[in-house]
Amino acid sequence: QEQLVESGGGSVQPGGSLTLSCIIQPIIFRFRPMGWYHQAPGKQRELGATITNSGVTNYAASVKDRSTITTNNAKNTMYLQINNLTPKAAAVYYCNYKKGSGDFVPWGQGTQVTVSS
Repeated sequence: QEQLVESGGGSVQPGGSLTLSCIIQPIIFRFRPMGWYHQAPGKQRELGATITNSGVTNYAASVKDRSTITTNNAKNTMYLQINNLTPKAAAVYYCNYKKGSGDFVPWGQGTQVTVSS
């Protein structure tokens, strides 16, 4: 059964940076495009960035200039580096991908990012 474990969140000052990690368990031998999502209080979950096995990335306009999505396929790990954090970035961040059936893997617990002075 697939399991997603997000980590790396925390509390930072405006302008700070964080690198979030997503460990995919068990190993995925047939890698599928993956993405980072975030959900702020009172908001729906929003897709922020995606990456393919070949490294092609796409970013939502809201994060395009401050986020970088990468993977370490050998470690079944995906990362999201967020720079120049603002209070608007405060949210719970999730990773996920779709199975061949088109269904999402069960969502993990997410990792919370807070931004405060």
